[in-house]
Amino acid sequence: MKHGKIYLLSTVILLTITVVVLSCKKSALNTSDPNNLTTGNYYKTAAQLKSGVNAIYAVMHQNNLVSREWFYLHDTRSDEVSPGGGQLEAPRLQLINNTDDPTNSVMNSVWNGWYTVIFRANVVTDNAPNVTDNVADAKESVGEAKFLRAWAYFDLVSMWGDVPLVTSVPKSVTDFKPRATVSAVYAQIVQDLTDAAAVLPEKSATDKGRATASAANAMLGRVLMQQGDYAGAKAALLKIPTSGANGYSLTPRYLDNFELATEFNQESIFEVVFVDKGTNGYNWGGESATEDQATVRNQEYCPVAWRNLIPSNKYLNEFESTATGAAKTDPRFSYSVYQTGDLYNNGQSTLTDADQNGNSSVLNGVTKKISWRKFMIIYQESATTASFHPGGNNQRIIRYSEVLLNLAECANETGDIAGAVAYLNMVRARPDVAMPPYPTAQFPVTSKKDVVKAIMHERMVELGDEEVRNIDILRWRKKGYFTTEPIAGFHANRDELLPIPQAELDNNPLVSGHQNPGY
Repeated sequence: MKHGKIYLLSTVILLTITVVVLSCKKSALNTSDPNNLTTGNYYKTAAQLKSGVNAIYAVMHQNNLVSREWFYLHDTRSDEVSPGGGQLEAPRLQLINNTDDPTNSVMNSVWNGWYTVIFRANVVTDNAPNVTDNVADAKESVGEAKFLRAWAYFDLVSMWGDVPLVTSVPKSVTDFKPRATVSAVYAQIVQDLTDAAAVLPEKSATDKGRATASAANAMLGRVLMQQGDYAGAKAALLKIPTSGANGYSLTPRYLDNFELATEFNQESIFEVVFVDKGTNGYNWGGESATEDQATVRNQEYCPVAWRNLIPSNKYLNEFESTATGAAKTDPRFSYSVYQTGDLYNNGQSTLTDADQNGNSSVLNGVTKKISWRKFMIIYQESATTASFHPGGNNQRIIRYSEVLLNLAECANETGDIAGAVAYLNMVRARPDVAMPPYPTAQFPVTSKKDVVKAIMHERMVELGDEEVRNIDILRWRKKGYFTTEPIAGFHANRDELLPIPQAELDNNPLVSGHQNPGY
């Protein structure tokens, strides 16, 4: 059962800041029209402010972001995926092939989606001082708004570099902002997350799916690592509790992080809530007062549905085995992907090559069909049902295993090799993974360089297709940790960043003429 109230959203809060000038008598100036609400006369109570926060979550759930284009943008800029076949749409193939331009629709959708999140977050932070009936609740709402605004800006600055920094509601249609420096954007992100962590509660047993103090600290850790502040990142990550009612720990079973019945488990720090709306056409990411939101991810990557992206050969062959060409010994391989011969539909169906639309993979020199398993729901349904089924499987955004791997990187970068290895081995010791601890024959860990290699390996096999690899590559490329460029077809001095969308260049005179290099 899904909990909380963040997916039944009030359309009242889909407010714009349109200023309506009326010609009227003086006696009518103090008349309040309940059918013509504006931000000026609506946000007076903590409950109304919470509705404004719900509207931010609504955008985050939609097709422009986590329901669809967000995971596509991250995945196609990583080396963990390959095209599933000719069915992959052109804008997505452009991103994989590094042939995208400022008109790319996937990129534009994510840009627009995050700036809508930012706008709605600014509505909340601007209007919070007007709320006096429950100051504590109002502060919590501001904390949620700042967390979501920080996440938005982290995605934007990571992938576009200098971006317009907007922290209040525009006062007019000409209130444009220029591209702010990367350092200025990061400063705002760090401030927002620090503020959020100070006022947000820890996880709730009933009101699930909302940002928490731990989510803010985990995101802050990500952000500071990206800036190279590993000591600061470690301090933020160590604030996440590991004991008591609010404590986080690894689930004994790896697949608990990707299946419906085990959402909001002990490992999940922040997840985006979706609801299964059935096979109801393309109406999966709607936004209204009564409409739930589903995710199309299950449809896009499903082995027996569209199968638009599949695991890359590089990802598949990253998993450990006893010898070259031998079967993979890391259980996370079979937990992360389906291959021909695997069972699904509660063990009643066997996956075949014919079931899987499109391209094959090459694993240990053998050509076969392999597809993503993470977040797919065919483990409990038939091919007929799954052939068109946008689902309700929550997108796990941050989980505790990532925190441990982040702490490993922080320890290694600050000279604590033994501590880094200990964190890595905690992840490998998950009961149903139980991989041999480092050092291994393949991964010695006697030097910082050795541990970097182990961290890069462990993050890929543990967090594959969870939309962190793109950010990892950006961080490690700057540090010179790759012996060869991980992205095929990468153009140096261009593909480090995405192009500023053409619509932004056309409509914002302070951004026009300031495109990223190479586009």
